[in-house]
Amino acid sequence: MHPASPCPATALRLPAALLLLLLLGLPSPSAAVSVDVPVDGGGYLLMDGDAVLASHHADRPFVPASTLKIATALAALTLLGEEFRPVTEIRLDRHGNDLYIKGYGDPMLVSEEVERIAAELGGPRTVRHLVLDLSAFAVADSEAPGTSSDNPYDARNGALVVNFNTVNLRRTENGRVVSAEPQTPTLPFMGSLAARIPGDTARINISQRRGESGRYAGELFRELLLRRGWKIEGDIRTDTVPAGAELLLRHPSSQELRSVVRAMLAWSNNFIANQLFLLCGAQRFGWPATWAKGRRAMEELLGDWGLDGGIRMVEGSGLSRANRASAEAMVALLRRFAPHRELLPDRNGDLLKSGTLLGVYGYAGYLGGDPHRPLAILLNQQTNGRDRLLAALHRLVRSRQEKEHPHDQQSAKQQPPVQLAVDPVVQAGAGGDPAEHHRQ
Repeated sequence: MHPASPCPATALRLPAALLLLLLLGLPSPSAAVSVDVPVDGGGYLLMDGDAVLASHHADRPFVPASTLKIATALAALTLLGEEFRPVTEIRLDRHGNDLYIKGYGDPMLVSEEVERIAAELGGPRTVRHLVLDLSAFAVADSEAPGTSSDNPYDARNGALVVNFNTVNLRRTENGRVVSAEPQTPTLPFMGSLAARIPGDTARINISQRRGESGRYAGELFRELLLRRGWKIEGDIRTDTVPAGAELLLRHPSSQELRSVVRAMLAWSNNFIANQLFLLCGAQRFGWPATWAKGRRAMEELLGDWGLDGGIRMVEGSGLSRANRASAEAMVALLRRFAPHRELLPDRNGDLLKSGTLLGVYGYAGYLGGDPHRPLAILLNQQTNGRDRLLAALHRLVRSRQEKEHPHDQQSAKQQPPVQLAVDPVVQAGAGGDPAEHHRQ
């Protein structure tokens, strides 16, 4: 398969910092140094304050992959607020004695969070049906990014989703399929997944088959309520909450948005990123959350930031190859993100978000963790040269420092060499899904 190609040349709005460089007669990106690393397709830009240190095709748009999650993170922090906590409501319809669970898109509704909800509800009670209200999200599968695979990174989004729409399973010696994590009980639907486990253990995406996501959430809530003495005499159903249903509990997530963003960036979790993308749309344009509202919210916000010509977002994870960003626009975005830079993964002293698809390799962040040295590398080519390029940019900065401060030259030479950045190992606890994947 050919590497992703940049979209046709379009007029990109020049960020204010680069316009200032031109007005002051300082080096423009086209006049900046190009480091000695071959780039067949892609662009990069490294700045130091107002000085452009290295640049190559910085104004051209390329597929950004997961580096786009920085834009999603900043949009969520801006529109939702750092202390935002999505809620899950529990209501009782006293006419039919049915228990309703209404989700509002909590991306961190893991088993431990469901256990907290069950504990807060108290009880025990006896109810008829357990009814899931999924109406806060109206997201058609046809609009979702990714493919219809069982891979966790393709998990679908929704209003009431547990464990990122993934389930961690293991096969016992006698062939029985059980939960592979202590916080998640073995549930009846897990037995039907035996054929989808390639070995003895696997984490799989259960959202591709109609109804499985809701069944998973319903069975998890039911089991954890039963363990607390509740009696649920009927079925698990899907419907909207009827008027007049009594509010038993309005549970805000135990994790505020800042910690959710940190987890999303560390794990490069596509599900979390798109939940936030959808929640931004609902915050700006009202319920239900839709992909169209998410796109409108992002377009509006990018326009406010002067980046609507340099970044195009059709979803928030970076999975879609229809997303576009230029290195120039990413650096301008990073200047705005600087107060939140500690939320980015630390890679050998650099604060960076990586981006990986087949034929797409990128980094965006801060060289040496310095907010005055924003960096964007967006390679759309067969060869993954991002680590060589990153190392070359480090050498460029050291060389510049040695020229400016020759008395420090000897001590600088004694510093250990920069290690090549490596994608982080994903922590799969609490149903987390893989960080990044080389995929079609």
